Amino acid sequence: MDYESQESRDLGCWDAPRDLGDMIDFLTTNDTVSDFELPQKYADFLIDIGFGKGIADKDRDFWRKEVAHHYSGDDGRRRARMAAINLRDRDGLHGRLFDVRCPVLWLHGTADPVYSVKNAQREIKKFVNSPDAQLKVVEGGEHFLSFSHPKEVDAALVEFVGKYGKA
Repeated sequence: MDYESQESRDLGCWDAPRDLGDMIDFLTTNDTVSDFELPQKYADFLIDIGFGKGIADKDRDFWRKEVAHHYSGDDGRRRARMAAINLRDRDGLHGRLFDVRCPVLWLHGTADPVYSVKNAQREIKKFVNSPDAQLKVVEGGEHFLSFSHPKEVDAALVEFVGKYGKA
């Protein structure tokens, strides 16, 4: 719920300004780069922070191709640049959490390289007007938790919706 603040970094979250700075610089130009291709090291960075460094080779190959396709040509370069800037410079939601008055389920993996469990433990407490703000930590879960641990995510969602959903 925080932006990429010093406080979140102190809790073990990623350092977006540092981690994305070189990428943004690389993608920034006034020139049209119609033959632009995102270097594999940047695709691997995106794959590693989302799926984890231990992603299966066949899945890594699939996502390398998808990322390369999506971020190709000058339009792709600009999209990649805007996405990186948005991640680095986004605002936080702390000021809005007071207004959340519905149940909250936060699923968080212990292997998430972007946001730490310590951060999630701090953040869930900010839903002060939620009737039930739950944090469920999934051992070994990556940032893209529904990819790394789909069964755990599905079970938690079914339980949560079963508890709070209206027939």
